[in-house]
Amino acid sequence: MQVFNVHEAKTHLSRLLELIERGEEVLIARSGQPVARLTAYRPTRRSIAPPGSMKGRDWQMDDDFDAPIDALFSCLQEPEGEPGAPEVGR
Repeated sequence: MQVFNVHEAKTHLSRLLELIERGEEVLIARSGQPVARLTAYRPTRRSIAPPGSMKGRDWQMDDDFDAPIDALFSCLQEPEGEPGAPEVGR
């Protein structure tokens, strides 16, 4: 692992990136004290579960899963007998 001070790292950033791309690690120090370690970026691999992978697992869907949810929108309707906002553009 090569050590560079902050000034060298700023001045030779392209060269440091080349070292990192070759698999080396770079340590940046300020006044001789390590501040940061630069390594190559490796994106995390997200795996997608294949269809059927939940087979045999203990989970159940409620019986009313696909029941209508009319009550959800009742709060948006005007109560009977009360005037609402005037209709615009009709």
